[in-house]
Amino acid sequence: MKTLSAFLLCVFSGVALSTAGCRDDDSKKSPLDPNVPPVTQGNWYRPSASTTWQWQLTGAVNTGYDVDVYDIDLFDSDTALIESLQASGKRVICYFSCGSSEDWRPDFDEFEDDDMGGPLDEWEGERWLDIRSANVHRIMLERLDLAVTKGCDGVEPDNMDGYVNDTEFSLSSNDQLGFNRFIANAAHERNLAVGLKNDGGQVLQLVDYFDFELNEECHDYDECDELHPFVASDKPIFNAEYENTEAAATTLATTLCPTAVTENIRTLIMPLDLDDEFRVSCDDL
Repeated sequence: MKTLSAFLLCVFSGVALSTAGCRDDDSKKSPLDPNVPPVTQGNWYRPSASTTWQWQLTGAVNTGYDVDVYDIDLFDSDTALIESLQASGKRVICYFSCGSSEDWRPDFDEFEDDDMGGPLDEWEGERWLDIRSANVHRIMLERLDLAVTKGCDGVEPDNMDGYVNDTEFSLSSNDQLGFNRFIANAAHERNLAVGLKNDGGQVLQLVDYFDFELNEECHDYDECDELHPFVASDKPIFNAEYENTEAAATTLATTLCPTAVTENIRTLIMPLDLDDEFRVSCDDL
């Protein structure tokens, strides 16, 4: 989930600083190559820029939308639900957090104390992860394996922009680039589609590695333009804008959706809880 940037707390111009609020124990680090080439050969699902979608991460999943792709929670969705959606002609993307720990997940105890940093603003029970940790890498590979076991067509790894947030780690842009490319390649090696979550500042460096962009409120934050390399590569930009009520969402759609359609962005207006309380799709207007 998108959080407020605190870029200068631990990183300045890509150089890690030794500050009181940053953790920098190198003993358990496993550097990832930021220059690794993309995995391009495989039979994974490749959505196009016109692919339609639904995003629901909490509550009983409403399977009734006429869309191409459903994005649902990896841990909370059973194989029967995934198979049912696929049987109805839909592809299934499975969400998990890649850059944060969540204390309610079944594999939470596998994280070491040194893996976990500061809390995510407004997300109780979540802490930023040290994406340089070999243990974190291992856990994320196991999550990708779980996605394969459950039959997901692809994955949405969340919190892929820790380097511009107050993680309490001294993460550089190269640390993030190496980690994001590592996750993308590992997904493709398992024949899973993979999406870049937010991280608009590295789109040009990552568009060849990822199959879609999933952004939160690019219209509201005026950052849709930096995502356009995905559309130029015929890859979708799945975007969610948040409102508190359906009435507010409908009102917003009248001014926002014409722009989204013109820019070929697949924008949904939804509640922040992503519980299907309401849904306004610019593609339906």
